[in-house]
Amino acid sequence: MEKKDEVDNKAIGQRIRQEREKLLLSRGEFAGIIGLSEYYIGQLERGERQMSLSVLVKIANCLHVSLDYLIYGEIAHDACYVHDACNTYKGSDSNKETEITVLLKKCSPKELDLIRKLIKTILPYINISQG
Repeated sequence: MEKKDEVDNKAIGQRIRQEREKLLLSRGEFAGIIGLSEYYIGQLERGERQMSLSVLVKIANCLHVSLDYLIYGEIAHDACYVHDACNTYKGSDSNKETEITVLLKKCSPKELDLIRKLIKTILPYINISQG
């Protein structure tokens, strides 16, 4: 991966918007989660503003993507970032997974443990008729 000296704020903003939309978050919901204004998020997504490193890290963590992906559009050294689903950004057609599988692959081990506990708690109360 070739690193450029200049940061492309517009491309970073487009990737932020794409990832936010994949998580089905409105701009307002996303802004609330990371503690920024909806207007500021809009400026970032349009590439009109440059963000601080701390804001970039907050955004990457919230979206469960690497900084490499947000800044350069790909993952460095073909590695899988701890929160990234491997090959998510490589456009593999052979990997047709369900939406929930893709979302689960983006979760940290701690998040997966919480999801497992929630499912175990909820399942007994779900009344699904089998027939």
